[in-house]
Amino acid sequence: MSAPAAHAPGKLPFVVWVLAAGTFLMGTTEFVIAGILPEIAPDLGASVSHAGLLITAFAVGMIVGGPAMALATLRLPQRLTLVLALAVFAAGHVVAALTSSFTVVLAARFVTALATGAFWAVGFVIATTAAGPANATRAVSVMMGGLTLANVVGVPAGSLIGHVTGWRGLFWALAALAALAAAVIGHFIPRTEQRTRVSVRDEIRALWQGRLWLALASAVLIMGGVLAVYTYITPLLTDRAGIPAGVVPLVLIAFGAGALGGTAIGGRFGDRRPMATTIPAASATALILLALVPLSTAPAAAIALTFLMALAGFTINPVVTALAVRLAGDAPTLASALTTSAYNTGIAAGSALAGQALASPLGVTGPALIGAVFAGLTLVPLIALAVTSKHGTTRTVAHSVRDTPVPPARTTTEVTSAQS
Repeated sequence: MSAPAAHAPGKLPFVVWVLAAGTFLMGTTEFVIAGILPEIAPDLGASVSHAGLLITAFAVGMIVGGPAMALATLRLPQRLTLVLALAVFAAGHVVAALTSSFTVVLAARFVTALATGAFWAVGFVIATTAAGPANATRAVSVMMGGLTLANVVGVPAGSLIGHVTGWRGLFWALAALAALAAAVIGHFIPRTEQRTRVSVRDEIRALWQGRLWLALASAVLIMGGVLAVYTYITPLLTDRAGIPAGVVPLVLIAFGAGALGGTAIGGRFGDRRPMATTIPAASATALILLALVPLSTAPAAAIALTFLMALAGFTINPVVTALAVRLAGDAPTLASALTTSAYNTGIAAGSALAGQALASPLGVTGPALIGAVFAGLTLVPLIALAVTSKHGTTRTVAHSVRDTPVPPARTTTEVTSAQS
């Protein structure tokens, strides 16, 4: 893989698509468990509600483990980190498939989340470096598109496999696919020494700037807003819009299609106009979620608004992720991991508050109101980013990658961190 400048404008290197495939696999694992809880729970001697801890354990592992694993693997070659992450990912599924202990499966899910956090943290850095500054946001959007596609294709397919073969058969399949992905990534990502000048201290020091935290706050808030509604979208669609339960999966596919479209839009325009892309998208998301309250009584409107909230909300994700990595300058790995933690924190906070709103007198419209507040608050850090970007720049390092054991040359360029 050559330096970023060697790639033609608009053309992404093949390594980005390989990493997106790995993201698809890991995203499927994160979310598919919800569809097979009724099969897992009795087999492990747990209630369905107790088995829901398998989802919680993964989320906690992503929130805490992403930054921790980014620092723990900082001095390892990036290719080795990705291969090891996939190997641990596969081993976690094998252990879970072989045991009858709920505690062991819970621990395996947590360890699998740690591996996923390490993969995403390093993967985002490799993707943005390989694509170069002009295509960094597009590269992030392709990787995040793999995660979105996991929800649209991977989760339904995984649930079907789990119902046909049993949940253990699904875990064996995921382990085999992870082993295959490790082999493919080991082949297509060139061997390179890790950056010797970047230390744990450098990574932590890079966090001491306000604009980075503004980007992370934007990630927390927008994901919290959209997922607050998505988590409880089924009762809104069935109880308020009167949509039959059998049709709900088709509406969720529409949500996934909107998320894919939004991720693509953010990737296409975010590099040139990050603030002009994200601020209107956040405003539109807040208005769409607010419109769900009065308009969700009509099935057609409820379906259209579900699609549009995903389209607008997911436009922001690749832009703020790329900005966080760019704002970290010479030490992007920890910042990349923190964006993953930010998204999972938003999911946890948004869904928790939406659940309380659902149980309140607001009923099924409560989550939409919570989501609208979250999305509206996203404008605060985004506007602050737009204002502060006019007064500063951030250093972005373009890394050349070699197949020799000699450390790659480092070139530093000054680029504007965010354009209005």
